[in-house]
This record gives sequence, structure tokens and C-alpha cells, in this order.
Amino acid sequence: MNGVYLMGHGDINMLEFRKDIPVPTPGPNEVLIKVGAAAVNNTDINTRKAWYSKKNGDSNDASWSGEAMKFPRIQGADVCGHIVSVGKDVSRKRVNERVIIEPCLKEANGHTLPQPWYFGSECDGGFSEYTVVSSRHAFAIESDLSDVELASFPCSYSTAENMLSRSHVTKGETVLITGASGGVGSATVQLAKARAARVIAITSKTKKEKVLKIGADEVILRDENIIEKLGENSIDVVIDLVAGKQWPDLINALKPRGRYAVAGAIGDPHVKLDIRTLYLKDLSFFGCTILEENIFPNLIKLIENKDISPLVSATFPLKDIAKAQQLFLDKKHVGKIVLKVV
Repeated sequence: MNGVYLMGHGDINMLEFRKDIPVPTPGPNEVLIKVGAAAVNNTDINTRKAWYSKKNGDSNDASWSGEAMKFPRIQGADVCGHIVSVGKDVSRKRVNERVIIEPCLKEANGHTLPQPWYFGSECDGGFSEYTVVSSRHAFAIESDLSDVELASFPCSYSTAENMLSRSHVTKGETVLITGASGGVGSATVQLAKARAARVIAITSKTKKEKVLKIGADEVILRDENIIEKLGENSIDVVIDLVAGKQWPDLINALKPRGRYAVAGAIGDPHVKLDIRTLYLKDLSFFGCTILEENIFPNLIKLIENKDISPLVSATFPLKDIAKAQQLFLDKKHVGKIVLKVV
């Protein structure tokens, strides 16, 4: 089958499009999926660059779960396709189901995992014509959206919904979202509005109008002073994907008993925290990686009910993955970049 191998940690040249990759065989509890489309996201880039390593790029801890990566690896966490074959312990009624894959895996190779994996990190993902996954992680979906549009949802929207759920965002609360034009950020804007929250989004000047169009009530430009714009103690919840030098202002903007949720640090993972602010304001912090059990089923319902909309910025054929990732790294897009596999 056609697919893309990641041959090792490094730059884009470590991605190799191949036509001779063996089609995987589903295990007893697995399904074989013919992939229609798979989206690009930060996890792909971070894994390739060994960004997850806390040992200065040491390859022994550079996977999503902190273990060593095994190469060659087929990446791709955002997948939409159709089930074409099932393992012996899976109902044959599942054949021909249209599915999207839950990327945070709690079962693989027929075993419950002690530490969750990420699809396309600890196991092969969706940058190929076919992929396998535990049946429990392949969610049937009824939708008139295209495979490309559906592939824009799994990773970004489940991450966004998980942060909003963990931080208990409710109707009428004011939510500040960093990195609001990216895949997760733009998903968070939509999902926060679906909860009837007031959304203040941080983005660049060139993306301001697009972020307002997808639902933000107000936009703060990336180079503007957050405290000067909003004042201290003005925000109920911060949803952060950036961290970096503005991080202390995010915390100062939170109201007493405010909540902070994080699932990314593209600005800089190292920040300065005055611990007195944390305890004197009774703040709650949420690191959000592993999806709660209800998150993906809720996401399926939101898609099927058309409560949220896909936001696809660009599409590429699978063989042009290098171009797609470079466009992703240029950070000029709003929403998702998706690879057409068929």
C-alpha cells in the first residue's frame, strides 16, 4: 500500500512516501480501515522533532507517552475512513461502517494499556491507505460531510472538548483562548460557543476576522498586553495552547477561583509562575492529555447534530505531506490542513 514512513527524528526529510508498505492485518479485537483522509497536527511535528523529550532530544523518551519511538513509523492521528475487515472477535456488521478514530488509545494489540498511547506515535497511524485500530476506538459516524472534513475533527476537537470539560466551562462564563487560529484553538472557539460561553480569542492581526467569523466575541492581538486589554481578575477560564512569555498575564487575568487548562506549549514550555498567585487566588490548573471516557462520544453527537462545523484550510495528496507540513509550520492558516489518501 501507499503510505508515509517517518524514518527517524529530524526534519521534514525524515518523511518518506512509499508504495511498498505491507497492508496491516487486524488482530482479534481490531478493525482494518481504508483511510479516506488524515489531517496534519502538532503531534506529528512534535513527535518527528523529538519535542516531547525532556532530555534535550534524547530518542529514549521522545514519543507521546515518554517512551522511545520505533522506526519506521506511520504517523497520522486524525483519520476518517471505512472499515473493510474485522478481527475474529469483532462483529462483521461493522464492515463498511464509516468511522473516525479516537486518537487517545487505551487499548492496543488486544490489551488494555497501562499508559495510553497516541495513534501514530506508539503505533502506526493514518498516513497510509490502510490502518488498524482496536474496534473500541473506531467510532461509527453518520454525516454528509466529506472524509476530508471529518478528518479535521478527531484530534483537535477532542483535545478542545477535553479541556473545556475538565475545566468545567459553563453557560455565561468568559473563556480566554490562546492560539485561537490553529486546529485546536479554532475548535475550542466553536465548542466554547456551543456551551454558550463568552469567548475572547488571542490571535494575529491577519487572522482576526476569520477568528471572529467562527464565533469569537472579542479578539486580542498576539502582541497586545492582555492585562491592559482585559484587566486583572476578569476571566473565568483560560484555555492555553501557547504558554511562552505571556503566560504570567494569563494567570493574572484569571478571577479568584478561576481555572486554567493546557494542552500545548508552542510558544515556550518553560514559564514563570509566582506560586503565591496560584494559592492566594485559589486557582485550579488542569493538564489535559488523556481523554475522559465521554469526550469522543460527545464529539460524535456534536458533529452529527451539526452543532460544530469543519474548518479546513487546505488539502494535499498524501504524497505531498512535506508541503502540507511546511504550510502547517508557516502558521498562516486558520483551521486544519488535511491529506487526501484516496
